[in-house]
Amino acid sequence: MNLQVELVEKNEMYCFKVIGEIDAFTAPILKKRLAAVQDIEGLYAEIDLSEVNYIDSTGLGVFIGFFKAIQAHGGSMKITNANARLKRLFEITGLDQIIDMEVKEGGNCDATV
Repeated sequence: MNLQVELVEKNEMYCFKVIGEIDAFTAPILKKRLAAVQDIEGLYAEIDLSEVNYIDSTGLGVFIGFFKAIQAHGGSMKITNANARLKRLFEITGLDQIIDMEVKEGGNCDATV
């Protein structure tokens, strides 16, 4: 399956809309898109997963790497609109305790992406 990663910059916030499945084959696409902005000082990123229904361990690794990189530059990230299945995956791995997640429909990027 293909993966689309749309990026919109809004008031110094980077909004990523991810569409498709994030697995060993598609994770490099996501990683490349996120890496393009991860070194920006004080970056705030939101990643909308409303159109993602599957993430494997490779995909989780991409989110962890991005989180660490932006945190090292004084930034932060939030994952929004994850379905119940993805939310459970983040809970099982403990990532929901590290990465800010907003599970309700919404987020600061919704109006622009």
